[in-house]
Amino acid sequence: MSPAIVFQIHLVLGYVPWLLAFGAYMWPRLKSMDRTDAHRAIATLHSFRFFGLVFIVPGVVGANLPTDFATFAAYGDFATGLLAMLALLTVRRRALFWPLVVAFNLVGAVDILVDYYHGNQLGLPALAGELGATYAIPIIYVPLLMITHVAAFYLLARQQGSAMSAPVPQT
Repeated sequence: MSPAIVFQIHLVLGYVPWLLAFGAYMWPRLKSMDRTDAHRAIATLHSFRFFGLVFIVPGVVGANLPTDFATFAAYGDFATGLLAMLALLTVRRRALFWPLVVAFNLVGAVDILVDYYHGNQLGLPALAGELGATYAIPIIYVPLLMITHVAAFYLLARQQGSAMSAPVPQT
């Protein structure tokens, strides 16, 4: 089997155990939590995305890793991590917290989708060995990140819908 096919299998199958674990353990807990606490939990996970800067560290990744992929992936993760940290730091100031929750989820989800697109366009599956020590990031870490972005958007939409459909007090 070629390295490209192994990498693509890894990318797809990386979602399976996370979806199973998320559905069984994480999703029921997030749905039962206070909305702020649920988004804080998701932001805490994403605050570690500063680690994505490793994609631009020579010696950690191979010299032939496409620069276009590595740079965008690194800084997209870094921006998402900083926004998640800012959200966590502003949890007591709701007027700042909620826009930062939306921002880190938008930036983070777009980062992952664009990275998938760039990786495919640049032939990353055939160059998967150039990921070096970062190989585990798209296989193990990114699926959980994407799943939690989708969950966050669902929770945000559900909360927005609940607020909009709340009965108007009669005076």
